[in-house]
Amino acid sequence: MADPGAPPAAVSLPDDWPAHPELSLALNRVGSFDWDLAGGLLHLNAPALQILGLRPEEYDGSPRSLARRMPLFEAARLKSLLARALKEGTAGVAAYFRIVRPDGSRQWTRAQGHIAYDGAGRPRRIIGLVRSAEHELAEVAARSDLDEARRRLTGVVERTTVLLARAETVEDVLDVLRDEEALGHLKAVSVMLGVVEGGRIRTIAEGRSGSYVPELQYTRIDAPFPMSEVVRTQRPRFITSREDFRSSYPLLWPHVEPLSVRSGAYLPLIAQGRMIGAMGLLYPRHGGFSAEERNLLVALSSGIAQSLQRAILYEQEHDLSEDLQRAMLPRHVPEVPGARTAFRYRSARTGRSVGGDWYDVLPLPGNRVGLTIGDVQGHDTDAAVVMGQLRMTLWAYAAEGHPPDTAMARASALLRELGADRFATCTYAEVNMSTGGLRIVRAGHLNPLVRRADGSCHWIEASGGLPLGLSAEFAELGGISYPVTTGVLKPGETLLLCTDGLVEQPGIDLGESLEGLRETVRTGPADLEALADLLFAAVGERSGGDDMALLLLRRDGD
Repeated sequence: MADPGAPPAAVSLPDDWPAHPELSLALNRVGSFDWDLAGGLLHLNAPALQILGLRPEEYDGSPRSLARRMPLFEAARLKSLLARALKEGTAGVAAYFRIVRPDGSRQWTRAQGHIAYDGAGRPRRIIGLVRSAEHELAEVAARSDLDEARRRLTGVVERTTVLLARAETVEDVLDVLRDEEALGHLKAVSVMLGVVEGGRIRTIAEGRSGSYVPELQYTRIDAPFPMSEVVRTQRPRFITSREDFRSSYPLLWPHVEPLSVRSGAYLPLIAQGRMIGAMGLLYPRHGGFSAEERNLLVALSSGIAQSLQRAILYEQEHDLSEDLQRAMLPRHVPEVPGARTAFRYRSARTGRSVGGDWYDVLPLPGNRVGLTIGDVQGHDTDAAVVMGQLRMTLWAYAAEGHPPDTAMARASALLRELGADRFATCTYAEVNMSTGGLRIVRAGHLNPLVRRADGSCHWIEASGGLPLGLSAEFAELGGISYPVTTGVLKPGETLLLCTDGLVEQPGIDLGESLEGLRETVRTGPADLEALADLLFAAVGERSGGDDMALLLLRRDGD
């Protein structure tokens, strides 16, 4: 019998006893992380990656890679929680959050970490643990579903507001209605938008497919339809059942009946006290709208109304400027005996932008022809006005018989005298169609390009002066001077003039773009119109969205 007072016998222990903490954590499905706040890298060990549903090859060490696996509102909540902890200088931070697994399911996860600060009190690292919390949060998840719905609706407002702030055109506003990360979260099967035009409402868009009623594209404001009603009363109308649709709007009911629609919300769009239009949302669910949902929709309608009004004003201003710009360009290019011409022009359509590019073909005495192309600084109505004045000035001086250098110098002086605080670049080429004699004057503009009859191309290195409007400042230092470069345009050769919108590309060296244009002309079709089309399609589409003008003249081969 063993002596109870004797020391315990030696026990045979495993070789790896006691277990390493890394093994203990892994066996209990707990991962670890180390976040270097200064460098921005977030290290996750293998168990952590498995818990978060990430494969090692798809994780790049960036917190953004992890944020993409979270619902939008979860990522925003964690970001806010962490920012508050760092601002308050707490020693640790912990949170429950949901991640989206590769199969699309959502899993509750728990993370907690210790915040390490340097000697100056600046946070440097967060070292901690992450584990699955799916089983312990069944009751919390049920309550959180309600919170998630609230966060979802709040996220809709936030994202929609951000997108609307960027909208410059009506089409931009319509894109917001189609955005699945914005109004798509409202779970509506259709989002419609109507604008007030006189005594009518014109439906300009249906944001989701399957529920558009084309017969109702135009409705009178006094008609018995829900959009008309909210415009008249300036109050929202919430329809809570199919019976409500049928009894309240019998004329609309035949169009709604075949659809999977059981409720709807119609909201007036009011901006600065002015009725802009109405928005309609159709839902497949049956039932009323909570006070929270109604407040959300009213807030959304206010933001959409402000953005829509701004977009309508932008487009009206742009259309006016574009009409003015077109009116100041030549309505037709005259035929040139002994030559064929082609021209192309396209204005930039960026919000209210309208530019000052121009071109002109000027028949001159003595079987000569003048070609001008230029670009006024700026993208607004003033640029278009200055463009028209410069075009007519050059035309007038050339028609009076002034040589190209004199015409250019006087145009520069006139631009300075106008006090428009603008400058312009321009190239003026004069061709004698009998002899092929060529005289070129350049004011800060691109050189002309010539394609020979055999298809080879070369740039004409024309001497140039300062842009128009700038050179006038140097009049007292010896007068305005534009050197003339002479040459010969042989039979069958093509002269090309263009503005920089055709070649300037963001992030691309201008020399490389010019070489690309030359190569496209060299290999392009012999037909002048086809060549002009190709240059706009192949070269112009790669440009930076600026105005583009192109002028081609080919001297007849005989």
